[in-house]
Amino acid sequence: MTTFINGRFLTQHTSGVQRFAQEVVKALDVRFQSKPPREDWELAIPPGALRGLDLKVIRERVVGRKSGHLWEQTELWWHSRGGRLVNLCNSGPVMHLSSLTVIHDAMIYRTPQNFSRAYRTLHGTLGHLLARTSCIATVSEFSRRELLDVVGVKAVAVIPNSCEHVAGVTPDPAVLERLGLDAKGYLLFVGSPAPNKNLKAAIAGLERLGAAAPKFVIVGAAQKAVFSGAAEGDSSKVIFSGRLSDAEIVALYRNALALLFPSLYEGFGIPPLEAMVLGCPVLSSDIPPVREVCGDTARYFDARDPAAIAVAVKAFLDSPETHAEMARRGMAHAAAFSWQRSAEALLTALDR
Repeated sequence: MTTFINGRFLTQHTSGVQRFAQEVVKALDVRFQSKPPREDWELAIPPGALRGLDLKVIRERVVGRKSGHLWEQTELWWHSRGGRLVNLCNSGPVMHLSSLTVIHDAMIYRTPQNFSRAYRTLHGTLGHLLARTSCIATVSEFSRRELLDVVGVKAVAVIPNSCEHVAGVTPDPAVLERLGLDAKGYLLFVGSPAPNKNLKAAIAGLERLGAAAPKFVIVGAAQKAVFSGAAEGDSSKVIFSGRLSDAEIVALYRNALALLFPSLYEGFGIPPLEAMVLGCPVLSSDIPPVREVCGDTARYFDARDPAAIAVAVKAFLDSPETHAEMARRGMAHAAAFSWQRSAEALLTALDR
């Protein structure tokens, strides 16, 4: 029997979901080099892939002529119908009789206002259908509980995110000069500035600090076709960098005072984990998925209250002697996550 992996993510720009798929597949391939699998594994890719993974054991194969959801529901389904299928990025063929699908969060159901009508209709319906035809996995205990509630599946496996790969990225410090930044002179946010990221409250909180407020660098670009009501800069100290390379983002993490993460809803919370891996302290909204990822290594605040954000930032700025210890504890805590452990969790879910 062949286990197929849905490789549609290789035709998409890399965000958190695509990064998860890419790193889990690479970790599986490394695992199979020392412990060969009993069955064949194939990464089925639609035409027009933006990148490859240079795998050693898992076969990479271009399948069909179509793209997008149409490719998944027709050509991928037909090609993989005789084996098991792994979908790592929220979608897959609903008619497949033996599949596992990773749905990363319940955001489409909990925060529908974040998405365009067309997007939430398509993906909301697809999630409900896959919950009935596929085995479901997700990336955190919080998202597992959410999916149990909103789509009614009886069992959801947890395959956590990781991000230790960022530690191997050579930073590009030229981005600091380009953005007019001094090392340890700014707070950082990484992610698409969608409404659930709550950036307007964070900006309002920083404005309460007046001249004492550090610069606030926001990395990422809202996708207008998906998100509605994205934040717009309304402070002279707010810098929207747009999309950056991994090397530039790593340089910003390593030189930031802290990651400021005011999100109201997440499925996991990848930026706080990235920050911890790279020795950047974390100031975060007090929400369950970030508590799950960061434990007691972050400082938390009520993200719905700009005054509370201001208090948390000021307390952090006023205690520079604690910054190194926060960074050290964060790095130690982040070591519990790895893509290899995530790959093993995926294999366990498949064996079930």
